[in-house]
Amino acid sequence: MTRLEDCLHDLEVAYAEHTRGLAANRPRNHTFFPVEDEDHPGFRFRFKSQEGGNLSSGVWALRVTSDMAGLEALPNGGRRRRLLPVAPGGRFVGLVVLFSLRTLEPLAVLHDSHLQRLRVGATSALGIRELANARVRVAGLFGSGWQAASHLEYLLLVRPEVEEIRVYSPTPAHREAFAEHWTARTGRRVIAVPEPHDAVRGCQVVTCATATVDPCFDGSWLEPGTHVTAITSPDGTRPVRRELDDATFVRADVVVVLSREQVHHDDQVDILGPVQRGVHAWEDIHELGELLAGRCGGRTGTDQVTVFANNTGMGLQFAAVGAGVLRRAEELGLGREVPTEWFLEETTP
Repeated sequence: MTRLEDCLHDLEVAYAEHTRGLAANRPRNHTFFPVEDEDHPGFRFRFKSQEGGNLSSGVWALRVTSDMAGLEALPNGGRRRRLLPVAPGGRFVGLVVLFSLRTLEPLAVLHDSHLQRLRVGATSALGIRELANARVRVAGLFGSGWQAASHLEYLLLVRPEVEEIRVYSPTPAHREAFAEHWTARTGRRVIAVPEPHDAVRGCQVVTCATATVDPCFDGSWLEPGTHVTAITSPDGTRPVRRELDDATFVRADVVVVLSREQVHHDDQVDILGPVQRGVHAWEDIHELGELLAGRCGGRTGTDQVTVFANNTGMGLQFAAVGAGVLRRAEELGLGREVPTEWFLEETTP
C-alpha cells in the first residue's frame, strides 16, 4: 500500500527533523512477565512499546506488541529470538495507533507487521546510500527471512548497480529457496553460500538482517572499503543479542547509529564496549539523522570500513511511515471506520 521510495523519503525527512528538534521519540521498552507458554518452555509473555512523532507527519504514533517470546536453536548451533503465534487463529498481536498532533484524536489503528518490515529495510538503505562506496557490484546478506527480503529490495533501490548478492543463513533449504526466488524476481545473481565467510569476503556491502543472538561473522574477514549494516543490537534483555562482533567495530573507521539515546538506554555493549576501551570516541559516533541533515561527515576514503548500527526501533518511524499509509488508505477507500467519539471523553484524563 506504500511504495519503497515513499517510505524511504518519509523516514529521511523524519530523521532529519529529529536532528533539528522537529521530532521526538521515546526509547523502546521491553517488559517480560513470568507467564510461560505451556508447549514451549522458556517462552514468556513480553510487552513491547515505542512512541514518537514528527512535525511533517502531523501524527504521534504508539506502537505496541503483545508477544510470547523466547529463543530457539539453529542448525549451526546458534540461537535466535522467535515470537510464537499464540493469539486466536494462530496469529500475532502488533498494533500502531496514530494520534493527531492538532486535534488530539486517534486517527487510525494499523497492524504493525508490514510497516515494521518497510521501516527497518528503508533505514538500513539510507545508511548504505550515505556510507557505502559508490560502485557496489557484490553484496553479502545474512538472513533469509522477511527482514532479509526487505533489505535486499532496498539495497537494490539505493545501489541498483549491484550484480550479485551472496546469501547465508543457517538453514540450507531456507537460503536456497530465498536465492532462487529473488534471482527470478530481481534478475540479479542471488547465490546461497555454504559458509558465513562467503558472504563477507569479496563483498563491498555486508548486511545482517537476522534475529540472531550471536554475531553473524568474524570482523577480521572484512576487506578495506566494506560497508556493514546490522539490525540486531543488545535490547536490554538477556541473553545479550548482537549481530556484529568486537572485531568489526575495531575495524570500523566510521560508526553511525540510528539512536545514541538507545545505546545507553539498553546498555548496548557492542557499541559502548569499543568506546570504553578507547577504540572509538563517543563524540565520533553520530546518528543517521545527523548524517542526513549534514551535521556530520561520513565516509572520507574508499578504503574505509563503515558501520551503520540500525540499533533500535523508533516510534518516530511508525509516525512517519504510518501517516503515509493512512493517507494512501483514505485515497483508496480501504479500512473500516468507527465513530471517533467512542475514544473521546468529557472529563480531564
